[in-house]
Amino acid sequence: MANTEKKVLSRKTLNRSFHHWFYGHLTAFSQEHMQTFGYLTSMLPIVEELYDNKEDQEKAMKTYTAFFNTEPQLGTIIVGITASLEEARANQVNSGSDGDVDDTTINGLRAGLMGPIAGIGDSLVVGTLIPVILGIALGMSDGGSPLGAIFYIIVWNLLGYFGMRFAYFKGYELGDKAVGILIGAQGKAVRKAIATVGGMVVGGVAATWVTVKTSFRLTNSSGKAYLVLQDKLDSVYPGLLTAAFIVACWWLMAKKNISPIKVMLILVVVALIGVLLGFFNPGLTY
Repeated sequence: MANTEKKVLSRKTLNRSFHHWFYGHLTAFSQEHMQTFGYLTSMLPIVEELYDNKEDQEKAMKTYTAFFNTEPQLGTIIVGITASLEEARANQVNSGSDGDVDDTTINGLRAGLMGPIAGIGDSLVVGTLIPVILGIALGMSDGGSPLGAIFYIIVWNLLGYFGMRFAYFKGYELGDKAVGILIGAQGKAVRKAIATVGGMVVGGVAATWVTVKTSFRLTNSSGKAYLVLQDKLDSVYPGLLTAAFIVACWWLMAKKNISPIKVMLILVVVALIGVLLGFFNPGLTY
């Protein structure tokens, strides 16, 4: 006879699951698996509480061995949603009924939410929130003050922790109802709006904190400069070199799929050659 007692995840287990994701979402990260093992780690306390025997636990955990990758901060909501779905599946198994929640349902939902959540999270967190915090921190670091670095470390960790915690428990509360919100017409409108705001923020931060100028000039026989390239560029388009370098970096990363590390190395080489040719002046004195 099937057990009709409904299983409900305890707050302690949900907290453990969240902390496993918060600290371990990049566990054993690789190009093949991305965040799969971090997901497995976060679901382990859920499965252990919901299923009494090892066979059922093993079967449930196999659901989460599928590839998973999204923006990890906002992506916490997906972990919360699947915790709710796993609870529903365990109650189906416990009651001996055939319900709508199975491996296909859970993995279909995870796969369907990965992309939309990544789009919203990258725009909201990476493209908007982090540049804003960094912009404030850079202002506080003026003159070599360590306050900017301390401010960024504290604020980012507090926002990251409590924001991810809120997303996890909100996902658990909503369950599969969150799908319509996140991938429907409303979700598309939110992603578009956030992407626009994120682009404006990144552009503002770049214009404020990035400066590229040339020291190239032509002089006559008496040593007097008759052409100062930077002055000519400023008269036509102030900040032209800065804009050109930012667009070039974006093009290399977004269109050519070159990693940020390689782009930084390219910039070092360009700067070195530019200094040797006299196009850039690092302003160093010996």
